[in-house]
Amino acid sequence: MGQVKAPSEETSRRMRATGQRDTGPELALRSAVHRRGLRYRVHQRPLPTSRRRADLVFATARVAVFVDGCFWHGCPEHMTWPTSNAAWWREKIDGNRQRDCETDTILEAAGWMALRVWEHEDPEAAAERVAQRVRERVAALS
Repeated sequence: MGQVKAPSEETSRRMRATGQRDTGPELALRSAVHRRGLRYRVHQRPLPTSRRRADLVFATARVAVFVDGCFWHGCPEHMTWPTSNAAWWREKIDGNRQRDCETDTILEAAGWMALRVWEHEDPEAAAERVAQRVRERVAALS
């Protein structure tokens, strides 16, 4: 593997400009979930002791939903690895994947359910999956 080096200033600028919340896929999912009558918190920490934030948080059901971008989280269906500065990008994306798994493990250990939705998923189908899990969890915790 090639030498790992920091990205160019132009790449760093684009990365900083990439939104971390209120992305198109996230807004579409939130809208579809809202139409199903569910209410949630946006961009919240499910666990106050953790710095990690979920895109949608259903506190009563203890469900945290993450909308993962295909590039940033290494979607097995759509991921294409950059050829420029490939080692740095591999390390960056593998680190994101590792952090995702660690976040899911931490949440599950605390009694939460972590749901992951890929940005390419149909928002209606994903919202139905989220709604089903939330309702199941509310019923189970009641």
